[in-house]
Amino acid sequence: MEEAINYAKLRNVDVHLALNTLIKNSEFNEALELVKKAYELGVSAIIVQDYGLCSYLLKYLPDLPIHASTQMSIHNLEGAKEVESLGFKRAVLARELSINEIEFIKNNTSIELETFIHGALCISYSGQCLMSSMIGGRSGNRGKCAQICRLPYELIDNTKNKSIDKGYLLSPKDLCGLDYIPDLINIGVASLKIEGRLKSPEYVATVTRIYRKYIDLALSTNEYVVEEKDKKDLMQAFNRGGFSEGHLNIKPNTNLICKEKPNNMGIYIGNVAGFNANKGHITINLNDRIAINDTIYLENETTKYRVSELMINNKNIEYAVAGQLVKIGRMKGNIKPGDKIFKLESKTLSHIAKESYSTENKKTLLTAHITIKRRSPISLEITTQNSLHTKTILDVYPTDAINNPITKERISIQLSKTGNTPFEFSKIDIDLEDGLYVNISDLNELRRKAIDEITSLIITSNKRQLTKRVPSLELKEYYKSSNNKKISLLLNILDINTNYGELENVDNIYLPLKYFALPEYANIIKNISSSFNTYIYMPSIIKANYRNLYTNNIDSALENYNIKGFVLSNIGHIDMLNKYKNTYEFIGNYTLNVFNNASIKAYEALGLHTITLSPELNRFDIQEITSTINTPTELIVYGKTPVMTTGYCLLGSSNKCYPRCKSLCKNNSTYYLKDRLGLQFRILPDPIQTVTTIFNSKITSIESKDLNVDSVRIDILDENILEINNIIRTIKSGKRLDGKDYTNGNFTREV
Repeated sequence: MEEAINYAKLRNVDVHLALNTLIKNSEFNEALELVKKAYELGVSAIIVQDYGLCSYLLKYLPDLPIHASTQMSIHNLEGAKEVESLGFKRAVLARELSINEIEFIKNNTSIELETFIHGALCISYSGQCLMSSMIGGRSGNRGKCAQICRLPYELIDNTKNKSIDKGYLLSPKDLCGLDYIPDLINIGVASLKIEGRLKSPEYVATVTRIYRKYIDLALSTNEYVVEEKDKKDLMQAFNRGGFSEGHLNIKPNTNLICKEKPNNMGIYIGNVAGFNANKGHITINLNDRIAINDTIYLENETTKYRVSELMINNKNIEYAVAGQLVKIGRMKGNIKPGDKIFKLESKTLSHIAKESYSTENKKTLLTAHITIKRRSPISLEITTQNSLHTKTILDVYPTDAINNPITKERISIQLSKTGNTPFEFSKIDIDLEDGLYVNISDLNELRRKAIDEITSLIITSNKRQLTKRVPSLELKEYYKSSNNKKISLLLNILDINTNYGELENVDNIYLPLKYFALPEYANIIKNISSSFNTYIYMPSIIKANYRNLYTNNIDSALENYNIKGFVLSNIGHIDMLNKYKNTYEFIGNYTLNVFNNASIKAYEALGLHTITLSPELNRFDIQEITSTINTPTELIVYGKTPVMTTGYCLLGSSNKCYPRCKSLCKNNSTYYLKDRLGLQFRILPDPIQTVTTIFNSKITSIESKDLNVDSVRIDILDENILEINNIIRTIKSGKRLDGKDYTNGNFTREV
């Protein structure tokens, strides 16, 4: 880490440490030690998701810039305002925002904004995906995502027992935002983020080169025109069936997903015109350039081929271009005429990329003043752009010249030979007395010594000293009885024909906010709220366009029903619901991703009364937290866990609803995604905002009798009253439901 920070700082480049995973109590102090070390070494900023860690850093290291990771699901003005008020310097916004939404946030906050501009897209809102965690025990919130979204699925209308769609239905194309750079700069976005997880150095070099070019173009007075060659180079570097604008356009994006292939597709270069299996020759009429050592593959083959033989009219050539009929030799496999051929890797592009990072090309500009006078040692003063200054004196005295006195021109030439260092002199002032001679080797030594000294000064000036103690997270034992837990019930789907008055042993009921906007549910909500402690269950995503609709519904609900409080599902809800916090009870939802005691105390300080623990915690983590915290905690012990919250509708194949497809949400059908193992994941579309919830294929059921939580939560999707009451009785008896349809999730494993 020290080497990386020093390397970047010498080139006047910021370094942001991505510490944006959720942290357990047992890891917390180690994470603090890492941050303290990064702080001392001069890291520019820390990118954080875990709010417990955030709260520590904001309190004890106030001069260290903290960036809210995209994993915090900041997708609206309220989220940005909340993290700004807490002291964050920058918010990395959710990928799902359009240009207009980004501009709205920028115009109404002062916090720096960072947006994604190129690379892989998640189909789920970051921080709201538990699919890899719940299915395979590899948590995206812990940096271990197994990319289960890149697997094939089939979309099923379960009511009609009909297949609607199939393929890689959750695999987005990569984002390419070249066309949006001028708009994002004009809006005032501080930083553009390129997604580069698990990518090669050649990919990084190619993509950053091209985006640097167009950022500079947008900042100039020249016309902004994107060259097709640059788009093609980006495609060659990596693409999944072409590129997408992601969510940047305000219009519906029906081109977000590539159903045919989930990984790099390369560039289409033509179809097999003929195949001589005996000789291993493929004939192809080229659609694009190809060269020796390029990598290709055929659409029906899993094998990749390195082009080692390329011919025109049986004559070997180094390369060929579009329109030429060529033979590619040494090929074998299940190859048929008509098969599409793709170029996965271009030797030429890879060579350009490698050349770009094999030599020093990021230079920090310096100004120099060299003094060469009689009876004085030669000296060189250097000043950086940041006004750092050194004066280097070499114990060498100039002599009177016999024939060829040293000239200013020669001095300038020698000093300018900074070679493969990260420095370049933008200006050299020379104070030279006439008729003097200095050895060239002495000038070189003076330059080398001066550069060493300015290097040390830059590194030292970027380091910090801890001026106050950053206390460790200390856990204090609290005695709690594991008996008499309260029962909370979340009704994901409110059935207008069900008599919820028949529910037994329920203390709290959570009703999704959307039902308060529908007049047909008024009576049933009134009956529930008069019989149980009723809370408004806030959705984790509230898009800017629907904020007024939701807030108006809240005011109306509080006026018309007996509401005890709210379940807050996003950090932005603290700002949105601020005026209610002294009157109504706030419960933190599991979507806040609480993993440690520090997060619980930090959210309690923001006004939350009860905290729902993350479903990614195991038995030992839960016991450690609940026995060392006096804040009320709740644990979900039954229900189909939402494994994805997406800004995309699988029914309409779009990121925004449009009239033609809304009927699909209203035809009383139930929809599922079926995976390659036959497991079915229930999907629940929300046509108001185009937010789709995908639920786990199995029902999580946890035995909770020995857990020291204050309340347990039961999440209901399709269960009827008899089933719900049976679930409650089982849970109150200290048992769990068992069988092939049930899972204990992450309760007995480490994620």
